[in-house]
Amino acid sequence: MPLFSIGNTTIDRVEEAHGPAFPPAMLLPDWDPEILKEHGDWLLPRHYHARTDRFITSLHSWVIRTKHHTILVDTCAGNHKERPHSPLFHMKDTPYLERLKAAGVDPAEVDFVMCTHLHVDHVGWNTKLENGRWVPTFPNAKYVFSQIDRDFWDPAKNSALDEEARAIFADSVHPVIAAGQDHCVADGDQLGDNISIQLTPGHTPGAVAFRLSDSGQEGLFTGDVMHHPIQVYRPRWSSRFCTDPVQSADTREKILGQCADCNALMLPAHFGAPHAGRVRRKGDGFFFAFEE
Repeated sequence: MPLFSIGNTTIDRVEEAHGPAFPPAMLLPDWDPEILKEHGDWLLPRHYHARTDRFITSLHSWVIRTKHHTILVDTCAGNHKERPHSPLFHMKDTPYLERLKAAGVDPAEVDFVMCTHLHVDHVGWNTKLENGRWVPTFPNAKYVFSQIDRDFWDPAKNSALDEEARAIFADSVHPVIAAGQDHCVADGDQLGDNISIQLTPGHTPGAVAFRLSDSGQEGLFTGDVMHHPIQVYRPRWSSRFCTDPVQSADTREKILGQCADCNALMLPAHFGAPHAGRVRRKGDGFFFAFEE
């Protein structure tokens, strides 16, 4: 039984990790703990862990099955990857591939791997370690990258990248390019009959959302436009990981309005259970109705 459906297209979720992660003030520099008085009724216990003062965060991929294609959206952090500057993602060893197979997905049968952006926790399973080499995990897939993001995170084109960003590109993006499996896209491009690309800059310069349309229904895979559902209520709160916090907030407000006006199912990359829902307008702002 699929988790969600958009028309005749089914959507499942494959988890790498779930639980308390970042302290709110670390993830969101504008965090005000007074907001717990207003929103504590739904934040606890699914989205905020009071004892440790940490947000509940999910790390997952979305599996889309259209009439013609099997598609994976974002590939989490991956196993065996040196991430000394990001302890949450350093040398992980999770049964992600087993969970993927339990969801009925053979890596060889994936047609598209779609990366909303090229941060550490969205490209990890792009590759796996095989005989001491990083090789594409999904041998028959086209990996969909935003052209803007692909160029921004390429050390050959951006000398300002730090050591970790270079390592991420080297082990999780470059092997895909070397194998000839990359497919770069721009705002407005189409993939198959049902999916279009929407540029969502701010978190990274070329971050994209994937818009799914089927039988008059819509879903939007938003990546890190929002890290946590509290940002639906405080859309100007950008994460400390955003390259342009002001642009990120502008994009977030635009996406929230779009989802509300189209009644689109919003499927972010990191929301705690039940992980997806509908945006509704409330006065001058928004609220989030989780889809159970």
